[in-house]
Amino acid sequence: MIDNPLEFYISQQQELELTVFKLKKQLIAIGVFRLFVFLITFFLIYLTFGMYPDVFILGFLGICAFSFLVIQYSNFKRAKDIVEAKIEICKTEIKVLQDDFFHLDNGVEFLNHNHFYSNDIDLFGKGSFFQYTNRTKTIEGKHTYAKLLTENIVDTIREKQKVIEELSEKVNWRQHFSALASLVNVKNKSSLAKKWLIHYKTILPKYLSIIQSIFSLISLVLLGLVFFSIISFSYLLCWFFIGLFITGSYVKKTTKLYVDTNDIRAVFKQYYPLLREIEKESFDAKNLLEQQKIIQSKHKKASKIFKEFSKILDAFDNRNNIIIAVLGNGLFLVEIYNTYRIEKWINKYKHTVEKWFEVVAYFDAQNSLANFKFNHPTYVFPQLKDTKRIIQATSLGHPLLKANKRVANDFNLNDEQFFIITGANMAGKSTFLRTVSLSIVMANCGLPVCAEKFVYQPIKLITSMRTSDSLSEDESYFYSELKRLKFIVDSIKTEKYFVILDEILKGTNSKDKATGSKQFVEKLTQSKSTGIIATHDVSLCELEQQFTTIKNYYFDAEIYNDELHFDYTLKSGICKNMNASFLLKKMDIV
Repeated sequence: MIDNPLEFYISQQQELELTVFKLKKQLIAIGVFRLFVFLITFFLIYLTFGMYPDVFILGFLGICAFSFLVIQYSNFKRAKDIVEAKIEICKTEIKVLQDDFFHLDNGVEFLNHNHFYSNDIDLFGKGSFFQYTNRTKTIEGKHTYAKLLTENIVDTIREKQKVIEELSEKVNWRQHFSALASLVNVKNKSSLAKKWLIHYKTILPKYLSIIQSIFSLISLVLLGLVFFSIISFSYLLCWFFIGLFITGSYVKKTTKLYVDTNDIRAVFKQYYPLLREIEKESFDAKNLLEQQKIIQSKHKKASKIFKEFSKILDAFDNRNNIIIAVLGNGLFLVEIYNTYRIEKWINKYKHTVEKWFEVVAYFDAQNSLANFKFNHPTYVFPQLKDTKRIIQATSLGHPLLKANKRVANDFNLNDEQFFIITGANMAGKSTFLRTVSLSIVMANCGLPVCAEKFVYQPIKLITSMRTSDSLSEDESYFYSELKRLKFIVDSIKTEKYFVILDEILKGTNSKDKATGSKQFVEKLTQSKSTGIIATHDVSLCELEQQFTTIKNYYFDAEIYNDELHFDYTLKSGICKNMNASFLLKKMDIV
């Protein structure tokens, strides 16, 4: 385990930058040598022009040497691109560890006001946990990661922890995976490709592939006969126009196919190297092995199958090359040949590839969780125990608060117990509620939490902390809150939840609020739920005398030298010091 991730990333960035410098020098050298080979070959062909077979031998050797250097240049260029992508990964992690992460994707599209908790605990949006932790590089991986954070599932947490623990130690593998994924710009989700493949209907008759093969063979024979002057070139020309006519007969259908495949080409180009990385890596965690097993084909690796299709699509894209489009189709019916290859691949694999896409998305999402674990070596995995305690936390803090400003609290809450928390304005009630909420979400995802110790009995989370009116639905603030409370009541009838409420019935008068809040809390105590209720209404604290399952806690504020001071520490009891009137006077409002 690396104790200082920041130093690791800085050191790694320096090493990678040195590697890029060397690769750039090699690319320049290959480029110069390639130009030299081209000029020498051209010069030798000029000197031996008309001398057979010398000119053909020299031309062939020159083309082979030049082609080899082109391939080498392409390989070194890709290696440089991968290393540069890793440098960007290091730069991102350095910024994030220095609390500079607001430039990252914030996942605002996943905001859902009707979700169990995501709208209340800053899970998505600017400055959110998603923005802080998301490192996915595929569109589907991003959606999978958002789903992991919001699925509210308490099963198989130990297995999830093992996955994160193992992947967190594979930092080089994770970075290489992410670097490969970032090399291809994908605009469409893999779900679009899956949907298209499943619903694809064949456009060419099967016999056409036989015609294409026979036609190509005859073209080769005619080319040979013309070359040796056995027949006139006009025969080949007539045959050429017949080929163009056959291709043209299906051009509408093949063009439609080209447009469709153009939308998904990048997806396959991005996914096949990722599948290859998953296939060749060794894993120990049960969930990782199960995912790896899904992409193991009996006859051929999934990565090779994806790569094969990617190359077929690239070949199909050559229809935009005028030479291939004219000569290729006129002599070899290339358009029909590529269309047949695409359809053959689709018919063979369209019901298989869906799971393969999901495997890549799974690893992409898990890499984000593992990256969080790697970046926070002092955080602890929750100890899962079936006891009367739901949470027993030591020095529990919020992971998005700066470490030097974060105030951690010890926190112990029993099963079917409720804490009523009072406190002055700005004393830390809402932050504490979000700290507890986020720690539950993190624990259920298998993540380590920001604490010295965290004993946990897995439980689902439900909250009501942010309600608002809706002009579009002609809905008042108070009615929105009632709907949310109704949602909570209905949910806890069938399942056990950790309920977190921030100021019940804010949209009504004080007397009505006090009465309604007490009745609602009483109803909660009759369920099998557990939770925390923050309020400014100290009359709600009287319920501690009526119910043994209710305990009072508070956050305090004190005035020293005409200044307000907070210690953000959770204390047992009821808050006595409220600060609204002090702040009104201090800010010259009254």
